[in-house]
Amino acid sequence: MNTVRDLFQSGLYWPGVVVAVVVAVGAGLLSVPVVLRRLAFIGQGVSHAAFGGVGLAAVLGLAAGSAASDAGMLGVVAAFCIASALGISWLSDRSRVQTDTAIGIVLAVSMGVGFLLLRHAAEIAPPGARPPGVESVLFGSLLTVRWIDAILGGAAMAGVVVALWWLRRPMLFWAFDDSASGAFGVRDGVMKTMLLVLLAVTVIVTMKLAGIVLTTALLVLPGAIALRVSDRLGPVLWASVGAALLGVLGGIVVSLELDWQTGPAIVLVLAALYGVAWAGGAALRRAGS
Repeated sequence: MNTVRDLFQSGLYWPGVVVAVVVAVGAGLLSVPVVLRRLAFIGQGVSHAAFGGVGLAAVLGLAAGSAASDAGMLGVVAAFCIASALGISWLSDRSRVQTDTAIGIVLAVSMGVGFLLLRHAAEIAPPGARPPGVESVLFGSLLTVRWIDAILGGAAMAGVVVALWWLRRPMLFWAFDDSASGAFGVRDGVMKTMLLVLLAVTVIVTMKLAGIVLTTALLVLPGAIALRVSDRLGPVLWASVGAALLGVLGGIVVSLELDWQTGPAIVLVLAALYGVAWAGGAALRRAGS
């Protein structure tokens, strides 16, 4: 059984820890507008769309484990996720399809295509170059994260953080009050599209650590926790990032000590933090009344 001591003694886990930290910062910042704009289900659709991208990359032979193939797989999955996010936005904004229906269509088609492509890739792959297993893609694994993943993921999340910093004023204005922001020239469609693209990039980076199924938790729970403890912008953002960091690092510790998969452990730690924030907020409201 692996333990936290193994984390410090072995270099196998450090790439996953690096990815966890950079994901926590980016996801923590993104989580606030996602929760405020009630885009959690869209995040679910985009994260599941990544499964189709993984299947396509595997069929193209981008699962050999080299740096070039890893970069190629990241590019294919990124393009697939961003296209899915934009497709959801287009279907919900420019057609008569309801948003939840558009998400369901993209989610179902992507998952179905991904399963078929991964199975086909496993059949045609040469020995020693088998594509990632379905369980690993769905739920993630700390040991599947390598230094090339950490480097590429760190660069991608740095881009997300820079974009969020650049767009922080219109993005947060739009997230808190879209009707008022529109009167001041903030375009709803542009902000929504930018947020969806940033969500897609974050999903791609988070996928190896937490898996496709559980990635949405990192885009929802930190913001939900933060909004339970404060309603002021600055403290909410800091609390969201702090909750994300506690969730991913605490989840890694739990997964090592109890021999659990990393993704479920992270989600359970975040859920426990939300329970503490909810109980603490309720206690403070009762004390003040």
